[in-house]
Amino acid sequence: MTPTIACYRYDTTQALFDRTDVEVTTAATLPEIFERVAGGREFDVGELGLTFYLRLLESDLPYVALPIFPNRVFRHSCVFVNTRSGITGPGDLVGRTIGEFGTYGQDSGVWAKGILSDEYGFEPAANKWVIGGIDRPSAPFGFIPHPHPDDVSVVPADRALGDLLATGEIDALFSANVPQCVLDGNPDVARLFPDFEPLERAYHRRTGIFPIMHAVVIRRELLDQAADVYRLFSEAATSAADRYRRDRRLYQVPTMVPWMNALVERNESQFGENWWPYGISANRAVLETYLRYHYEQGLSSRLWAVEEVFALLDT
Repeated sequence: MTPTIACYRYDTTQALFDRTDVEVTTAATLPEIFERVAGGREFDVGELGLTFYLRLLESDLPYVALPIFPNRVFRHSCVFVNTRSGITGPGDLVGRTIGEFGTYGQDSGVWAKGILSDEYGFEPAANKWVIGGIDRPSAPFGFIPHPHPDDVSVVPADRALGDLLATGEIDALFSANVPQCVLDGNPDVARLFPDFEPLERAYHRRTGIFPIMHAVVIRRELLDQAADVYRLFSEAATSAADRYRRDRRLYQVPTMVPWMNALVERNESQFGENWWPYGISANRAVLETYLRYHYEQGLSSRLWAVEEVFALLDT
């Protein structure tokens, strides 16, 4: 049987869409995919944010996560502030009203809060959290539970979080997406860490962590096909990496980004030849850190072990 697959169209998954022997579906936004996988349970294999999977793991979710990670992003850059709020560094976040997209503890927010806690002593419970849409009003995601500690104030937003940030009605925003007010150059909004790349590179050198946002899940009754699914996604990611390596000879001219060749070479120097690994062995420290953050932030009822969360496809 050919499994039905739902995932976003990344360079790491593009080769899947080019195949004729698999049926792959995508959507305009990632939450749409997550809702169809976790809420509608439409597909045999699907991309799912780690927190979405963990929130549903204790229920009757008919999926098991595979150690396939199509979406990874460093998250020092995902914290935005109102420039009139007096926030100039992480210590100024204490006691603030902070927005977050979709749920308290979206994957980007779990990483950002955890990193800020580890590196700067940030305490999420010391703030009021407002949950909603980034550039248009929307209710918190309706297809997942919304756990949070009793001592954390979490309320729904009545307007778009980007608008609330721009007007100063919230002091900061933790967001997987860059809000339109930032893209438009609104002078009243900025990143908490404007020069984020050196910070994120130093964080990676110090910890070895390249944050994982999403995994791929498979129906429990199809676990005997897990190795084949793993191979398909691995081959797709390898195809993308090989394309970047081949294009070094051409100064990455297939892209329109100046100095992309220098960026690829700098990244390969820092991350090594396999800078986007799948499997548990290469990602154990990253996964254990995320599971710890998820538990510490009151999103899991207990601290999960990696082996309890993922099908073990490698050693």
